[in-house]
Amino acid sequence: MRLTITHYNHTEIPDIFNLVEREGVQRVCFYHLAYVGRAGSLSKEDLNHSQARAVVDLICNRTADLYQRGLNKEVLTVDNHADGVYLYLKLKSQDPSRAEKVLTLLRTNGGNNAGIRIGAVDELGNVHADQFWQHYSLGNVLQRKFGDIWLDTSNPLMRGLKNRKGLLKGRCARCQYLELCNGNLRVRAEAVFDDIWAEDPACYLTDDEIGLVQ
Repeated sequence: MRLTITHYNHTEIPDIFNLVEREGVQRVCFYHLAYVGRAGSLSKEDLNHSQARAVVDLICNRTADLYQRGLNKEVLTVDNHADGVYLYLKLKSQDPSRAEKVLTLLRTNGGNNAGIRIGAVDELGNVHADQFWQHYSLGNVLQRKFGDIWLDTSNPLMRGLKNRKGLLKGRCARCQYLELCNGNLRVRAEAVFDDIWAEDPACYLTDDEIGLVQ
């Protein structure tokens, strides 16, 4: 089961968990809203930061409850890499040894991998940095080999996505957990600020949590 979390349905997440349990659903994905494509005009329907934190808390608590009762479901949150950092910070105070394992996994994953380890090829052969970059083609596999397109850093977007840390601005540029989220969704920053390298507006971590307050 997959659904995108919005201002209109986030209060129904407990019912979604009830449905998952009742119907024997083995995998459920909760997507954070990405304001691109058909959702490009929906930024105002996104959760505010406090709501997003509450939703992630709820998902974590309900998932833990399922496992404690022997119902081993696969529960994912998608499209906001702040979730991984937030989970690490929660575990750091609750279960430090497990938090270290989570930290290792987050470092291995490396956060958002658009243009690095994730790409998308549409039905016309156009290559995109990931499924959210449909508005920007890096080349076409009918005209050029995929590997040549993917490794061509003369393209400014591809070059930037592969080496984005020095380009990021705002809170993302100064975040102590940048290596874990890699700047989150660049398309969300572009949609809100008209700047690919601006901070991700959907990051709900506080300045204190990301090391901006000493």
